[in-house]
Order: sequence, then C-alpha cells, then structure tokens
Amino acid sequence: MNVSSKNLSFVAIMTALCVGSNYALIGVPNVKFMDLFVFVSGYLAGSLSGVAVGFLTWLVYGTLNPYGFDLPTFLTTSIGETIYGVAGGLMARSGLGLSSSSSATLMGRSYWGTSLKLGMLGFLLTFVYDLFTNVVTGIVFGIPLILWIIQGVPYTVAHEVSNFFFFLAGGNVLINAIRRIMCK
Repeated sequence: MNVSSKNLSFVAIMTALCVGSNYALIGVPNVKFMDLFVFVSGYLAGSLSGVAVGFLTWLVYGTLNPYGFDLPTFLTTSIGETIYGVAGGLMARSGLGLSSSSSATLMGRSYWGTSLKLGMLGFLLTFVYDLFTNVVTGIVFGIPLILWIIQGVPYTVAHEVSNFFFFLAGGNVLINAIRRIMCK
C-alpha cells in the first residue's frame, strides 16, 4: 500500500477539523460535525482514510474529553465512528458519486436530490451508530438494553436529526469544495 504525503496531510487536517469542531460544540450533546467530516474523508480519499480520520478523532477527543475517559465507551465510539468513513468510501466507489458544483447543478434538481440522499444516508448511518454504541454500552455496564435505549432517546434523536441536516446542507458543498482545493 502506497501512502502519499498528500493523503497523510488530508487525514491530519480532517482529524484536526473533527477534533476542533467537537470541542467547539462540547456544550451541545450529540450534535457534532464530526460524522459528516469523517464521511467526506472516506468519500474523497477512500474508506481507509475515512476510517483513520474517525479513529484518530476519537483517539484524541475520547481521551482528552471534559466528560471523562471510559475505555469501553472509547472503544465503542472509535469503532462505531468508522462506519461513516467506510460508507463515504463505498459511496464514492459505487458510482453514486456527486455532481460537480457548477452554478447550474447547484440550483438544479441534481444538487437537491443528491443532498436529500446524503441527508437520509447521514440519518441512517447515525441510527446504526447510535444503536451499536447503545447496545454495546448497555451490555458492558449490565444495564437492561430496553431501559438504556429508552433513556438515550433524546440524545439519539438530537444526533440523528442534526446529522440529517448536516449531511443535507453540507455534504454536497463540502465534498465539492474540498475536491476543488485538493485538485490545485
């Protein structure tokens, strides 16, 4: 496997963007741009890079977290976050790519249709992430799963709804903007 300095730089920059935005939104539980940034990383640089961004983000944010450190939670969130990077890479490779951001496309159906698909994908990926992390955490701490999931509903809803809107409004724009920068 050939890892270029450009790719390593991209992973480092996206990881820093994730960590910085997480700390900026520390007071808003489960509302973070990180999931979108990890997805975009996978989309633009491949699943492995997306996985690296997700894992490295949690390595920093999960360890140096004002809410404290817990190894099972750290491992669960680190592994769970990688689904966004894998999904981004798979979407790019599957031919379900995004159109370029020309002014005609930006205002046309193609743009809004793709954005809506990204919003729905963000919601579904977040549902899977939340289910995975809640089930594993409930099992690790010996809490009945139904109680654990019910008590987490407000946080889960905030996470899933915010990611729907982040992916809807920012996915297409962010991918095209970073793509332009990377091509220069």
